[in-house]
Amino acid sequence: MSQRVLVFLTGLLLLSALGSYVYYRRTVARVPVDPWALVPDDAVLVTVTRDHATLVRHLKETQLWDNLMAVRYFQQMEENLALADSLTGGRQVVLRFLGRKRVLTSLHVTGPGRFDVLFQVPISSVREYRQVRSLVEGLSRDARFQVTTREYQDQQLTEIRPHGRDEGVTLLNYRNHLLLSASPALVEAVARRLENLDAPTVAAEFQSTDYFRLRGVDATLLLNQRRLPQLLSVFFRQELGPEIAAVASLARNEMTQMKLAGNKIVFNGFANPETARDALHQRLVGQPAQRLRMAEVLPLRAALVVHLGLGPAAALRGPRPLRALPPDSVATAVQPLLDSLTAELSQEVALCYLATPSARARPGKLALAYTANPAKVANLLGQLRRAVGASPAFGRVGPYQLHQTGVPHLPQRLLGSLFQGFEQPVVAQVGNYLAFGDTEPALRQWLTDVAAGEVWSRSPTQVAFLQETQPLARLSVLLDTRNCWNLLLRGLQEERRAGLLRNETLFKRFPQIALQWVPAANEQEAGAQYFTQFVLRHPVAGPATARPQHPDGTGSVLDFKLPLSSSPELVAVAGARLPGVLVQDTARLLHYITPDNVVAWSDSLSGPVVGPPYRLPGGTGLLLATPGQLFQYNTQGQLQPNFPLNLPDTVRATSLTVSPPGGGAAARLLVAGASGNLFLYDTQGQTFPGWQPKQLEFRLAGPPQYLVVNGRDVVVVLLENGYVYAFDQAGGTYPGFPISIGARLGSGVLVEAGTTLRRTRLTVVSQRGERVSFNLSGEVVSRSRVATWSRTSQFRLIPDQQQRTGVIVREDGGQLVLFTLGGQQVLSQRFVTSAPRSVQYFNFGPGRQVYALTETGPGKTYLYDARARLVGGQPFDSSTPQIALAHDASTGLYYLYRVVGKELRRTDVRLAQ
Repeated sequence: MSQRVLVFLTGLLLLSALGSYVYYRRTVARVPVDPWALVPDDAVLVTVTRDHATLVRHLKETQLWDNLMAVRYFQQMEENLALADSLTGGRQVVLRFLGRKRVLTSLHVTGPGRFDVLFQVPISSVREYRQVRSLVEGLSRDARFQVTTREYQDQQLTEIRPHGRDEGVTLLNYRNHLLLSASPALVEAVARRLENLDAPTVAAEFQSTDYFRLRGVDATLLLNQRRLPQLLSVFFRQELGPEIAAVASLARNEMTQMKLAGNKIVFNGFANPETARDALHQRLVGQPAQRLRMAEVLPLRAALVVHLGLGPAAALRGPRPLRALPPDSVATAVQPLLDSLTAELSQEVALCYLATPSARARPGKLALAYTANPAKVANLLGQLRRAVGASPAFGRVGPYQLHQTGVPHLPQRLLGSLFQGFEQPVVAQVGNYLAFGDTEPALRQWLTDVAAGEVWSRSPTQVAFLQETQPLARLSVLLDTRNCWNLLLRGLQEERRAGLLRNETLFKRFPQIALQWVPAANEQEAGAQYFTQFVLRHPVAGPATARPQHPDGTGSVLDFKLPLSSSPELVAVAGARLPGVLVQDTARLLHYITPDNVVAWSDSLSGPVVGPPYRLPGGTGLLLATPGQLFQYNTQGQLQPNFPLNLPDTVRATSLTVSPPGGGAAARLLVAGASGNLFLYDTQGQTFPGWQPKQLEFRLAGPPQYLVVNGRDVVVVLLENGYVYAFDQAGGTYPGFPISIGARLGSGVLVEAGTTLRRTRLTVVSQRGERVSFNLSGEVVSRSRVATWSRTSQFRLIPDQQQRTGVIVREDGGQLVLFTLGGQQVLSQRFVTSAPRSVQYFNFGPGRQVYALTETGPGKTYLYDARARLVGGQPFDSSTPQIALAHDASTGLYYLYRVVGKELRRTDVRLAQ
């Protein structure tokens, strides 16, 4: 071959490679991968999560986190997360990696009695790809693990498993979509699906649905109801399969949004009707949705209720005869009577299972149906008993009678195949409701409850639960998880019972469950869907109930059982748009309210909270004080070890100051007493030498300041007589102190931190209207007059919410004037009463200052913006001395928190520009 030909072929090869690269970058790599296309078609459930930090926070606020962490599956996941953190040398690496990615988690039945989970996580940057690669390489270097690769359908699969064990994790990276599962078959199914990505996905019928566009959505759930019986067969005995399949045949698939909110989890979405010929939907299509009116006869011992709303009950039997019933000459002879009886039943029918005392006992079962003509139904039942030769004897429970029907499987003959299992039914009538029991004891038990008034309509808990459900529905499945516990144990396969027993706390976390399907207004329209709602709820046993503050839904009110005694204190929550709130009621109960306006926890304190709480670094908890004790809580409201710390009996604490974080040193807790004593503790309750207590000769003008300057602890104390002290950690006085301001002091100090003692500047305002600045070397740096003073005037320095800037307040009789630190007047207001007045200053950036003036006598708070304009044109009601204010920069809204009697109100405020 000549050199010219060789050069030509080499150039052609390079040109082809360049063309292939350009084609890949411009054509293939630019086309986004539909994550749903990577989910195998046999998925039963697919969840999509996005904001994982908020999801974890909501799980903790709804108190689900601790329950989930008790499940063995999640314990293994937590161990794997800890292992990933240790290998990458970070903390919460996986949670930060997930961030706001859309992560798909699909559930698949992979064999008899077995299901597995497939995770799909997108990789959005080279940095994240390197993180994944470094994690896999770290596992390959760890002697405890074995990492291998293999080819399958032209895709490279990575398998990671502990040495000596067959179980592990299989990974596949397809175009920066990481797919992993404990089941290699699931990852192989993904690889096979890559050969035909244009095929319809499991979410093809919901292609245009994106619930994450809505506010407050924690996750979305896709449910394939056609495969739901297959999944439930993994857990339940085979004889229950037909009943489960019959109920599940109303819809074929559905997609819902999930919201976690305090005492409930709500799924809302849409479902596509089932098109199979024998499906429940085909029998009920066109039937009107109905209310659940039979709450007056549903007993409190009901464990499971399947309620159907329809027109005539005959629609449930379908057009064809019931082939599941054995031939019966007696029933055939009275078929006209059965047809007449069915014609009198309408509007609502239900199948009800009763609670049992143990898993060995067979649960009682009822079939309930409404009739508009109970007298005619009673007459038809009498004719039926005489026609089949049934005994005329009857039993009595209170005012009600129960009879033998004499017709086997009568509920099934009247209402269809959903009402199987009534071999020799017993019947009774209560008002407009006809009830069949599978046994006489079950029916007697039900009649006893009805006669005693032990029914849903008389239970506030059940009424509140029904108010959370859809008023009109075609199918409602209602469960009481506490009542149906033994039913589940009886129905589960033997090998699954131990798992349920281990997770009893999680299962009973939400005792009230409602699954509902509401038909479209016009089911004949193309694309008509069911509206679905799933509610998992536990009864509200908390101290408050929530409701909207305004008719348009803006703002919120949390109505407590007892009046609130403290001003609201905001607690920043990582990843949340709004803060949490702490309030205390007159019974000294401290309540923490989440950003979603739900009381997450409450605790009884020994006295009123003194001063604002201190949020520990990283959002790990809170420190706060009462006059006699110190408390430290974690994020779940649990007291930490060694707390509460008990103060000496002679001390009445007036403030708590915590040392700033840094340097790895433990927090130091500085407590100021009403008599001028200072105590210094660590979180173990140990006191520091020189602070047992530190006795001062005069009362404090304001809370002490705890500073750390260049590694040195400095405690700055201001006394009302105008003297300022600076102490070290051993209680000694720093050189240059004490210093005298030259006049009395009536408020605290504003600190401008510096790198040295000399560069750290502190500012106070004296009662003679002077602003005085000094440093920690004991030198007065500047002194200037803010305003004129008199014998009756009082001056106070009011820092902002972050203790960075402030304003100066001058009060003289009923006149209150606000000045900037430079002495420029901001606003002036005259008050009618002589009641104490509170002034607050909020600074959210240039042009976003807010001033709050509260007059405690009439209970009014005046809000002024940066231009001294009254916000809203009138004052806000407030029964506590202070309010709280938060700002959302993304929306420009201000959120005003205030207490009015028993109510904590949050008002959305938009300031004029």
